[in-house]
Amino acid sequence: MAEHSPLAVAATPSPARRIGVLGGTFDPVHIGHLRSALEVAEVLTLDELRLMPNARPPHRDIPQVSAQDRLAMVERAVEGVPLLSVDARELARDKPSYTIDTLELMRAEMAADDQLFLLLGWDAFCGLPSWHRWEELLQHCHILVLQRPDADVESPDALRNLLAARSVSDPQALQGPAGHIAFVWQTPLSVSATQIRQLLASGKSVRFLVPDAVLAYIDAHGLYRVPN
Repeated sequence: MAEHSPLAVAATPSPARRIGVLGGTFDPVHIGHLRSALEVAEVLTLDELRLMPNARPPHRDIPQVSAQDRLAMVERAVEGVPLLSVDARELARDKPSYTIDTLELMRAEMAADDQLFLLLGWDAFCGLPSWHRWEELLQHCHILVLQRPDADVESPDALRNLLAARSVSDPQALQGPAGHIAFVWQTPLSVSATQIRQLLASGKSVRFLVPDAVLAYIDAHGLYRVPN
C-alpha cells in the first residue's frame, strides 16, 4: 500500500482576522466607551477590539491624569471581557498621537488580508479633514462611524465626496482589508468623561457610570478629586 507523503496535504490558510481599534484619552474610561466597543465587536464578529489610550492627542485637551493611571483604568475595565483588549503603543511615543502612524504600524504586524476597523464617534469623523494625513487613513483600515439613533446632522462638505465614493450601507458587508466607511447605530448612553470628572471633583458618586474596578482605582489613587 502506498504511503501518503505529509507534504502532499495542502496547508489550510489561516482565516483573515478582524481587528477593531477605539482610541481616546479615556480620562477616565466609562460605560459609554465600553458598551460602544462591545456592541461593535459583537455585531461585526470581530476577533478583537483594542482600546488604545492616547498620549498627547493633537485635537484634545491634555488629559487630567497621567498616562500610567489612564492605562491602568482601561486595563481594569476590560479584564474578563474576551473580545476587548488594550493596546498601549501610543503611550510609548514622545510626540503627538497621529492615527495614521498607528495604523501603519498595525498594518505592518498584520497579514495582508486581515481587516482593520477604526471606530470614530460622529464628532471625530466630522473633524477628519483637520487630521494629519487623513486622506491616507482608508489605505490601512475601514472606518466605522458610531452614531446614535437620535443623531440628525449633516456631514461636512469636505467629507461628502469621500462618503459618496467609499460608504457602505451595511457594516457587516464590508469586504477586503481596508478602504470603506460604514455607520454603526449605537445604544444611546449619555455619559461623558467630562461629566464624570465634574461629579468626582464635587465629591459625588460616579458608581454605575464606570466599571466597579475603575471606580476602585479612582478612589484608591484619589483621582479627579479636588484637594482639601
